[in-house]
Amino acid sequence: MLALSLVVSASGCAFAPGGHIDYDTDSAPIDDLVDVEPITLGLVRTQQAMTSLRGGGGDKADLQRVTAASHGDPALDERYEYHIGIGDVLSIIVYDHPELTIPAGSERPTEDTGNTVYSDGTIFYPYVGRIQVAGRTVEDVRSQLQRRLATYVTEPQVDVKVVGFNSQKVYVTGQVENPGVMPITNVPMTVLDAINLGGGLNGDANWHDVVLSRGSVETHIDVYSMLQNGDMRQNQLLRDGDVLHVSDIGSQKVFVMGEVMDPVTLPMGNSRLSLTDALSQAGGMDETQANAKGIFVIRQSTPDSGKLATVYQLDARNATALVLGAQFMLQPTDIVYVTAAPLSRWNRVINQLTPTISSVYQVTRATRDFDELRDGN
Repeated sequence: MLALSLVVSASGCAFAPGGHIDYDTDSAPIDDLVDVEPITLGLVRTQQAMTSLRGGGGDKADLQRVTAASHGDPALDERYEYHIGIGDVLSIIVYDHPELTIPAGSERPTEDTGNTVYSDGTIFYPYVGRIQVAGRTVEDVRSQLQRRLATYVTEPQVDVKVVGFNSQKVYVTGQVENPGVMPITNVPMTVLDAINLGGGLNGDANWHDVVLSRGSVETHIDVYSMLQNGDMRQNQLLRDGDVLHVSDIGSQKVFVMGEVMDPVTLPMGNSRLSLTDALSQAGGMDETQANAKGIFVIRQSTPDSGKLATVYQLDARNATALVLGAQFMLQPTDIVYVTAAPLSRWNRVINQLTPTISSVYQVTRATRDFDELRDGN
């Protein structure tokens, strides 16, 4: 690792007491602010191994296929039962007794001829009178009707179905093609099901942060991890009143700066992006100005690391090094910076970059805080 010795200027960053990075203090040694790592074959292989351990490999574009696969858990199907609610419509058939089955006539739609659950949770049925059905399963209601009709009908054969699912709903909002209200039915509905029923995520969706609100509890779900890495533990079963909000792409971006043909901000909502991809989308390096040894990826460190960032450096004097760049995967809020300065002036380069890093992360942090405040209101 290269030694860094200069001190950041007043526009830089420093540590606050307790190891928290304070963006407003005057100065700090560069060694205290950043770690530096060259992009090597070993680093790339380590990155790939970590992705593999997280279960990487799915086809993120095939939402319907992954949604169907998520219903392959027989335990989920066995334990799920729909409970009848107020406003639901029941179709009740007593075989060989059409006068009980369709008293209003057979020409009307099934939902119109069914039995609507009243506001007190009951229905009325001939001979039986009012019975409580809200909160009960279809099988419970069928068994009760069969027992009580046995007084009037010899060995009644009864079938009960819900033909109008009106009592329970899930709300899907935000960056989906068709946001709206999704009825909960006798088929279990998961997070991916609801997104699929809403037409899928649109181009502005943040795949990494979908918020499930259940009462006063919010759960942040990484849909990208589910689709790309097959992590179905987050694919929760939805309940009545749940709100599933897909936020916009926000800070899920990569910033390409410096000596490139077209400095650009690249969204990372639903795709992986390599260093070579990012350089290519920025029009490539400006060969008249750029130093091939000075391709940097600045990655914000975790809050508990005590560092501002890790700086990864790619030496691309040999064009084959871009193969490494094609395998080095970027993360949201990464900054790709191509410098014109010789590597011998590395400390000065980092000294110049640090205020830029700080500014980008301050904007990212402010945007995130504003979004959280807005969502909280």
